[in-house]
Amino acid sequence: MAPPTDTLVDPATVALLLADGRLPTGGHVSSAGLEPALRGGMPAESIREWMIGRATTVSLTEAGTAVVAAHLARRSPGQNTTAAGLDAVTAAWAARTPSPVQRRLSRQLGRGYVRLATAVWAAAVGDTMNPRGPQPPRSVVLGVIAAAAGIEAASLVRLVVYEEAQAAASAALKLEPQDPLLVAGFVLDACAAAEPHVAAVAACRRPEEIPAASTPQSEGWTQAHSLLTERLFRA
Repeated sequence: MAPPTDTLVDPATVALLLADGRLPTGGHVSSAGLEPALRGGMPAESIREWMIGRATTVSLTEAGTAVVAAHLARRSPGQNTTAAGLDAVTAAWAARTPSPVQRRLSRQLGRGYVRLATAVWAAAVGDTMNPRGPQPPRSVVLGVIAAAAGIEAASLVRLVVYEEAQAAASAALKLEPQDPLLVAGFVLDACAAAEPHVAAVAACRRPEEIPAASTPQSEGWTQAHSLLTERLFRA
């Protein structure tokens, strides 16, 4: 049975739902790049610094993509117009995500969020989030959901950064078991590092304004990781 779609829920509550790793959207298959990094030779002692680095680069690209997608969905509620605009946002995201493996995983994760969006916000997302159509990346789907749920841009940026940091933290406890309280601190450190960038990313309105920070070594680790036959996460 689909969840009710006519119940008014505070945007902050929706943000909490989307940030919850227990949400059945398939996020458990991703380590947010941590397993490839560790398999590639990064020492476990560097996990905190690696998480901070990701929060201020790749995560901001993802967050900017979500913000622009949300802005478009709010501005152009017509299905055809919005769908065409989202294609441009997706193209900008793809240009900033060089790794084919990362792009493929993001689209797989996006599929889980599309199912959520079409079940809970069917009237708001319409055909732009057709489960049978081309699969947009996770960040684009999150943007459309944010628009439908009324999540503000700054909150959306923080949501994306937190969700990625938390995915890495959860993976760390499986890959390099240590004190969970210590790893929780890593999440807060990563979010704090991204905070000075929140306002600028939240102000993005066009695809060309999406941050384009690059992490070449992580991209290489992810590509190499995809060739392994024994791994816990897809990337």
